Amino acid sequence: MNEENLHYSDSDIQVLEGLEAVRKRPGMYIGTTDVKGLHHLVWEIVDNAIDEALAGFCNHIEVIINKGNSITVKDNGRGIPVGIHPKTGISTVETVYTVLHAGGKFGGGGYKVSGGLHGVGASVVNALSKWVTVTVYKDGKIYEAKFENGGKTVQKLTMIGECEKERTGTTVSFKPDPDIFDTDIFDYETLKVRIRELAFLNRGLALTIRDDRDGEDTTGEKFLYEGGISEYVKFLNTSKTPIHEEIIHLQGEEDGVFFEVAMQYNSGYSDSIYSFVNNINTHDGGTHEEGVRRALTRVINNYAKKAGILKEKDESLTGDDVKEGLTMIISCKHPNPQFEGQTKGRLGNSEVRRLADNVFSEGFERFLMENPNEAKIIIDKCMTAARARVAAKNARELSRRKGDLDIVSNFGGKLEDCKEKDPSICEIFIVEGDSAGGSAVKGRDSMTQAILPLRGKILNVEKARLDKALSNEEIRSIITAFGTGIGDAFDLSKLRYDKIIIMTDADVDGSHIRVLLLTLFYRFFRPIVEAGHVYAAQPPLFRITHGKVRKYVLDEDERDSYLASLNPNTKYEIARMKGLGEMDPDELNETTMDIHTRILRRITVDDAIAADEAFSMLMGEEVEPRRKFIEENAEYVQNLDI
Repeated sequence: MNEENLHYSDSDIQVLEGLEAVRKRPGMYIGTTDVKGLHHLVWEIVDNAIDEALAGFCNHIEVIINKGNSITVKDNGRGIPVGIHPKTGISTVETVYTVLHAGGKFGGGGYKVSGGLHGVGASVVNALSKWVTVTVYKDGKIYEAKFENGGKTVQKLTMIGECEKERTGTTVSFKPDPDIFDTDIFDYETLKVRIRELAFLNRGLALTIRDDRDGEDTTGEKFLYEGGISEYVKFLNTSKTPIHEEIIHLQGEEDGVFFEVAMQYNSGYSDSIYSFVNNINTHDGGTHEEGVRRALTRVINNYAKKAGILKEKDESLTGDDVKEGLTMIISCKHPNPQFEGQTKGRLGNSEVRRLADNVFSEGFERFLMENPNEAKIIIDKCMTAARARVAAKNARELSRRKGDLDIVSNFGGKLEDCKEKDPSICEIFIVEGDSAGGSAVKGRDSMTQAILPLRGKILNVEKARLDKALSNEEIRSIITAFGTGIGDAFDLSKLRYDKIIIMTDADVDGSHIRVLLLTLFYRFFRPIVEAGHVYAAQPPLFRITHGKVRKYVLDEDERDSYLASLNPNTKYEIARMKGLGEMDPDELNETTMDIHTRILRRITVDDAIAADEAFSMLMGEEVEPRRKFIEENAEYVQNLDI
């Protein structure tokens, strides 16, 4: 061992002053320094403004993307206090922006309910920014403080002018530090989707977003929903067909905890249930969601039995039966939420389970009693789902009773498995067509790469229940190949391949098959997608040949960039690549399959709500939302193959 390493003294203990700790380990505070972490900075500042709204002092928040990719967030709340803070000896504004865990969220009476719980938001944004300017409007005066290079104060809080007595609020502008983040380019659509969501979750609060980067004079987009989460349900069902007109809205309050639910059933087969606590999406659920789900199943069973629709001899409806085709938003505002896990993904407060159950069961029972026609429609939907569940279970039982040889023969000789049995180093290519499958089999590494060719387009599961999907030969082949099972028998630990790679042609048909497969995976194998096992192969669009060099490029931009790098006198040929099935095995291997030269795109689901909306719109029954999407996006189409 190196002698220097044996010397371990007091001087080796590093003490990071102030905001240095944040700059040293940004991931501890914002999760990541990629594009997601970049946008997280905006939410930290917006959350502070939302807290003013939750406290009843703010009704308009504006987010502006400035030229140069800085951000401005304006609110018309009370304005951060501008006096000298008794503990720090500096202004409260400087304290909030330079001291970790300083804020109005620790029981001092500043906020009863808050989304940003830890009081680190403002100071973390300051620590990770090139510069920050905070302007406060209060008591007819305008105050300003400036910080640079990771939160160093360059202008103490100073009164810089006067304003109308009634004008109050805080404006924060900041520029993320490009030395810390992988990218400093903000995505307008990402910001817009979350801002729209915050408007749905906070009835009567106006949120505006504006992009000033293109130099055009724009007023931006404004979101204001007086109907709150009921309008959120209506929005999520835009691409679906509701089976009853009224959106059911239930709410109640107890011991300072406000709880509300909005719901509506549609003719689809998947559920869209999303829960929030203090505007935070609790994607892993928790006690508020458990209380509602428990009450939903109980109330529907009780009503169905009392109405004589569900007979004594019939099996009770399950949780899965009663949530088929259900779009539901659950929102809880809690003064002291206890979140489980680093990401605040699950609510742990046990008292909320009882509150949620009581509020929901009381309100939903009343709705069913007062609306017998709608009640019958809902119960019939649940009963049909139950019959389909039994049919799907019988189909699964049948496949389980077959031996391994039967399962292999079920592929009809299609699956060409790999020799390696360790799932962590195995991958499966799902290929469109037998000809591409033949080339892939010959061009693969047979030790670790399995090939499953599909004959034609698989069933669109957005328009089919699980029982119908299980009767589809292509889907059965996929289920058997994966090894995880499906539905209530799903077990991610039994997945036979670390990478599931969709390999389709770079044309319209190939894109359609890819979307059909992604719809199947998202609806029936979502944990596989969420765990990062699903990829899309990226076959090249062009081959450039000059001399003995053969260069493959993915698109026109890469083609033009490569040609520009060549000597002006170079003679070259450009060939547009044909389908995968028309490539010889060596070419397919070199361009799309070889782990050393290929490009894979991992499919992720960072925002389940946006993914749900997209699949419903692109693959669902309703034509009008799809037509509108095509009309709005037609100008961005490239490589259209007609």
